[in-house]
Order: sequence, then structure tokens, then C-alpha cells
Amino acid sequence: MIFFSHMDQLPFHIQEPSFQLPNNLTVSILKNKNALPFHQGLAAYCPTPLISLGALAKAIGLGAIYIKDESYRFDLNAFKGLGASFAIGQLLEKKPEIEIFCTATDGNHGRAVAWAAKAAGKKSVVFVPADTSLNRIKAIEKEGATVVQLNKNYDDTCAHAERISKINQWELVQDTAWKGYEEIPADIMAGYLTHFKELEDSLHGVARPDVDLVFLQVGVGSWAASAAFYYLQRYGKESPLLITVEPDGSAGFFDSLKNGERVSPESSSHTIMGGLSCGIPSLSGWEMLKNAVTAAIRIPDEEAKRAMRQLYVPLGNDQRVISGESGAAGLAGLLTILQDPAYAGIKEQLQIGPQTRILLFNTEGNTDEESFEQIIS
Repeated sequence: MIFFSHMDQLPFHIQEPSFQLPNNLTVSILKNKNALPFHQGLAAYCPTPLISLGALAKAIGLGAIYIKDESYRFDLNAFKGLGASFAIGQLLEKKPEIEIFCTATDGNHGRAVAWAAKAAGKKSVVFVPADTSLNRIKAIEKEGATVVQLNKNYDDTCAHAERISKINQWELVQDTAWKGYEEIPADIMAGYLTHFKELEDSLHGVARPDVDLVFLQVGVGSWAASAAFYYLQRYGKESPLLITVEPDGSAGFFDSLKNGERVSPESSSHTIMGGLSCGIPSLSGWEMLKNAVTAAIRIPDEEAKRAMRQLYVPLGNDQRVISGESGAAGLAGLLTILQDPAYAGIKEQLQIGPQTRILLFNTEGNTDEESFEQIIS
């Protein structure tokens, strides 16, 4: 039996989810828009692989570990192109006269917006917060964007992008929602659903018997919420249990779940998991995830490094996976639960053992090559 955990000092939080989809605009869009045919019509589209890490599963005492590897997505080295391309496609259907798209980003989303805008023959302006690495900025610029780095945190950078977009009449394509700005983030989430639908072929269309726990890394929460929608819509209360993972230095969803309402991270600080370095959770992401998640954990940066090295130097006949800091967060969360005594309570409550089957997502490859090389060496 799973019970509530409210001890502030614990690095995990457990709850009984309602498994109920909220009744809002986001859910309506997710139910009624199918991005898969759109993506299949793109020349660069190819389903990303699902990899079985059988040797690792055996070594750490689990039934199976699957990892869906998004480092192959659209030559962007991350899954974000699914959301940006679909949202921009939807916008241009309604307003083909749009010339400039704008966004705020901590890396991969901005690159995806720039890529999708360029593919549509449009321009893009991308604002990034103060702690964004030079390599990530260069990757965005490579896609044709004008990049402006601000001496601000993530939340303030988003607010700046919104204000400047209104002044200049640019089209804001943000992957986080707030009151009054929900349709475009929902279109982005609808785009993310493509790679969950791809799993229906990989796992023979029956996800529940094949996986018991799904680990989801959380930044603003839109991607994790799209996963939550997929599983709740398809399986309801028979869904695999969803476990969210965030860095210690940016655990906005963890803190929100613990407090019962959306809050900014209580102990915000730098994290190497750049794609997860965000502030207050997306409004629509929060409304979805709070009903779907069984457990939330936060982990130190060192665990992400360890997971990156584990994927790069696989056991036995397991396939090598090139994973960035945020991409490896799911595996990092799993290994931390299994091996760190501070997380023993969650391992016991989730009944993780020799028969447990795990699904992970490598949400990014080596998007910062310099950092990647330092970590794996």
C-alpha cells in the first residue's frame, strides 16, 4: 500500500494519484489533435529507437529496463523538435503571415523553435537566462536564431520574452503555460505525444503488461505532463506508475507537489541538468501531473553524471547510449532509488524488485559536447 510522505527532509514525495484528467483547454487539445501524421510528413522524421538494457537490469536486480533514445530526433539531439514543429505548423495554418517567432529557453526548446522556424522560412529570436552555456547558445544560433542572453533566471527570461513579443508583434512559442497563455503550450504538448505513440509499436501496443514504472524528468513539466496525459487517457487507473525526477537545484514540481500548489523551487541554484533548470511549473503541466504522479524525487548533479557514464560504458551486450545531463536524469533517479539509503523508503513503497520493468527516456544526447566529454572522461 502506498502512503503519503510529508517529511520535508526526505528527497522524495509519495502520494495516491487520482488518475483523473482535468477538464481544461489543454486536455481538449490533446484529445483532439494528432501530431503523428504531421510529423510523418516531415522529411526528417524517423521514429527514435527503444533500447533494452538487459545486462544493466540484471546487474541491479530488475526485470527489465527500456530506454527510448531521443538523441536521434531530427538531428537536434533532443525530443523538443516534436513540440516546436507541430506548434509552429498549427500557428502558420491560422496565421501564415507570421514572420518572427520568439521564445525563452534553457537550451533545447530554443534550438527546436529556431529549427522549426527556419524550416518554415521564418525568423526566430531566442532569449536565454544567465546560466545558459556558450555551447548551447551556439547550437541555437546554428539553427539561424538571433540569441539574446539576459542577466535573469528562467522565469524572468520567460516574462521578458512575453513582453518583448507583444511590443514587437512577434509570435511567442513558449513551452510553459500560464493563465491566458495555454493554447500554444498545449500544441507543443500535442507534438510530444508522437514519441509516446511510437512506443505502441515498440512495445506491441500493450504498455501496461510490459512496464511497471515510468521515470519522467521534469523541467517546466510540459513534456512529463504529455506523458501523463498519454498514460491516463490510454490506461486510466491501470497505468504504469509515473515517477518524476528533478535536480536538487531546480525542483519546482517536487516542491509544488509537497506544498499542494504551484510554487517556485524552494532552493533554486545552479544545476548541470540545464534542460531541467526551470522555475515554477507550467500551469497546464501542473494540473496534469499532480493527478497522475505516484512519486516525485530530487537528485544531486553527481547522480546525473554517474548515469551518463553508465549509459556511455554499458554492461555486457547492452547498446551504448549517448546521453546529456538532463537526458540521463531518469536513469539517475532509478539508480539513486536503488542504491542510496536515503531513498530506501521509496524503493520499498514502490515495491521495486526482480520482476519490476522500467521505462526511461533519454530526452537529450550530448547537447553540450564540452561538458559531455568532461563528464564521461
